Amino acid sequence: MFHKILVAIDGSDVSKQSLQTAIDEAKVWNAEMHAVYVIETGMLSSIPIDNTLEVIYNLLESEGNLTMDTSRETASQAGVELTTHIKQGHAGNEILKLADEIGADLIILGSHGKSEIDRLLLGSVTAHVVRNSTVSTMVVRL
Repeated sequence: MFHKILVAIDGSDVSKQSLQTAIDEAKVWNAEMHAVYVIETGMLSSIPIDNTLEVIYNLLESEGNLTMDTSRETASQAGVELTTHIKQGHAGNEILKLADEIGADLIILGSHGKSEIDRLLLGSVTAHVVRNSTVSTMVVRL
């Protein structure tokens, strides 16, 4: 039985499927549901610190907010309340840290992220979470 579910969302098709899976699980277990979107700041480290960095960060943050709004609406239409979190840093570490903070007993995430390279193998974020999670972790595939 699961009481708190954390689903990782990045706006990709597989993360939309992960959200739907999390909604289904939350309904089965009558579980509290949380979603996290992580702004990967590691990929920004090679960009000079100037207005360019701020513009890119703002775009990523806007994308995260839109993704979370859409996810909340999807969950609401299914009759599930969704608490959303936007974090910044290494996605795998932030997912694990948030799972620990909220006391999640199930993490749901997609088999790969938005990048085409991630489609070839299990995504690096997913692999990191599966390897290091101390709670049940479900990997969703398209």
